[in-house]
Amino acid sequence: MTDAPVVFLMGPTGAGKTATVFALSRLLPIEVISVDAAQIYRGLDIGTAKPTLGERRALPHALIDIRTVAESYSAAAFCEDARRAIDTALGRHRVPVLVGGSSFYFRALEYGLPNIPASDAMIRAGLLAELDAKGLPALYAELTKRDPRRALAIAPTDPQRIVRALEIVRALGRVPEATYTPRIERYSWLKFAVNPRERAELHRRIGHRFRRMLVRGLIEEAAWLFAQDLPARAPALRLVGYREVGEYLQDKIPYNGLVEQGSAATRQLAKRQLTWLRADPAVRWLDGEGPRAPEICAAIIRDAIDAMRHGL
Repeated sequence: MTDAPVVFLMGPTGAGKTATVFALSRLLPIEVISVDAAQIYRGLDIGTAKPTLGERRALPHALIDIRTVAESYSAAAFCEDARRAIDTALGRHRVPVLVGGSSFYFRALEYGLPNIPASDAMIRAGLLAELDAKGLPALYAELTKRDPRRALAIAPTDPQRIVRALEIVRALGRVPEATYTPRIERYSWLKFAVNPRERAELHRRIGHRFRRMLVRGLIEEAAWLFAQDLPARAPALRLVGYREVGEYLQDKIPYNGLVEQGSAATRQLAKRQLTWLRADPAVRWLDGEGPRAPEICAAIIRDAIDAMRHGL
C-alpha cells in the first residue's frame, strides 16, 4: 500500500460536496474524479447538478460526460475508469479526490465487486414478465424482504437494478456474498462525508436546488431526453428529477405537483445515501452547515492528508 492518500468525498445530494472540493483545490494540488451514475451522461447537465463548464475549466472533473443517454455503464466499468484516473493523478503528484453520491460505486472501488452469477435469461424473462404484470413496487417489496441491504442502495423506481438484484437472489437461492472482503490494496483511502448537521437544512437546500433547476431549464432538458426514443427501461429515463418532469410533460401532474414530487424524490435519494454512509464506521463526518462550511471542511481534509503523509 502506498502512503499517497486517495480521498473519498461523499455525502447526500445537496450537502455541499462541490463547494467543498473547490475549496480544497485552493489548498492542495488535487485532481477530481466524479463518482456519480447520473453525471456520466452527456446532455444531462441541469438535473444532474454537474459543475458548470466554467467550473470544470477551472477544475477538471474526470468521468463526467463519458456516455450518451442511450449507453449503459456498470460498476465494473466505473472501477476500471476510476483506477486509471487515480493512477494518472498520483503519477502527476496530485491528490486524487473522488467526489459524488453513488455509494455503490464507492463501495465497489474500495472492496471490489462480489462474486455474482452471470445473467440468467430464463430468470430475467420471468422477472420482466412479473414487472409488467405486478408492477415495480411489488418487485421492490420482494427485494426489500430478501436482500434489504441491497435494496437500500437502489431507488424504488429503478427497474434495471431491481430486476438484476432479484435475478441474483433467485439464481443463488440466497443473498449473494455481499460481506465484501477487502482486496489487497495499493491505495490509502481517506473517507469523508459532508452533511449539514440539521436535517431540515438539507431538506431546505434540496427544495431550493430543485426549484432552481426548473428555472434554469430542467423541463426543456428532460423534454430533450424523452425525445431520444430510448427503451422504456433505459436508466437515464429513471433518474430522479427527470422522471418527475416526464410525468409533468405527460400532464399526469401539475406544475406544483412537479415541484413537490421532484423535491420529495430527491429527499428520498438523500435518505438512502445517508443510510448507506452511516453503515461505514471509517467515514469521517464533516458539518456542511454554515457560510464558511466548505472552507472549514476543506481544511480538515487537508490536515488529514498531511497527517497520513507524515504517519501521524
